[in-house]
Amino acid sequence: MDHRATTLPMPPGWPARIRAVDSGTLTPPVPRPAATVVLLRDSADGPQAYLLRRRTSMAFAAGMYAYPGGGVDPRDAEVETGWAGPTPEEWARRLGVDTRTARAVVCAAVRETFEEAGVLLAGPDADSVAAPRDWTAERTALEAHELSFAEFLREHGLVLRSDLLGGWARWITPEFEERRYDTWFFVAALPPGQDAAREVGEADRVAWLTPTEAVLGHREGRFGMLPPTVTVLRELSPVRTVAEALAAAADRPLEPVLGRAEVRGDRMTVRWPGYDELTIDGEFPEDS
Repeated sequence: MDHRATTLPMPPGWPARIRAVDSGTLTPPVPRPAATVVLLRDSADGPQAYLLRRRTSMAFAAGMYAYPGGGVDPRDAEVETGWAGPTPEEWARRLGVDTRTARAVVCAAVRETFEEAGVLLAGPDADSVAAPRDWTAERTALEAHELSFAEFLREHGLVLRSDLLGGWARWITPEFEERRYDTWFFVAALPPGQDAAREVGEADRVAWLTPTEAVLGHREGRFGMLPPTVTVLRELSPVRTVAEALAAAADRPLEPVLGRAEVRGDRMTVRWPGYDELTIDGEFPEDS
């Protein structure tokens, strides 16, 4: 894997906010807990990942390719019954958080995957997933916060299949970003018989791409991606099957990755520890 340092472009708005944080005139917002899932399916060319391009009207990561995911709903912690696979206590040890937070994060991962991609990582028992059907009304109600995921599971006699998720990474949005998230990245196989949505409300395009294809498209400027998105794809590039990806997830470290900025006069450098290829470095005069 190529981890050579490069000079990436500085996103608009970052220099001013970096200076403000550095000078103490801007207090960084507290990161909001979030979860996202890399849905994978096998193909002749290796595993493909489900990516959606966020609409340009979105407040966060507009126009960027991303995975299904979003912020934790406080009600996600309500799922105490209807749970299969590793327990919330086991997930707490894996994610490095308390039990309530772990339950909410895992639930958010499953809920957001259902809301955005229409893929349901839940079933009538611990050994199966729900049969395909039209869940449009339920997904709409969840997205509008008219229904909690715990209520949805109870109403349909389903259990959340936490065993279908594999923890992959944890990234925290840098302090100088306007919106900040503490995001856990999971991998999951597309369940047999289910299809991911071809149209997503928050996206203007969806695509199944091998990690190599997606990384190449990003390098060529065709696919905009935030640092965590493209990094996870780079890490998945050597994987030959979905089963191999899920097996690899079991041994992945989940220490948080946080990008930090250094300011020396007009020169700014943004680094993500351990990921030299993401480094941004250059001269950014204050009056430019």
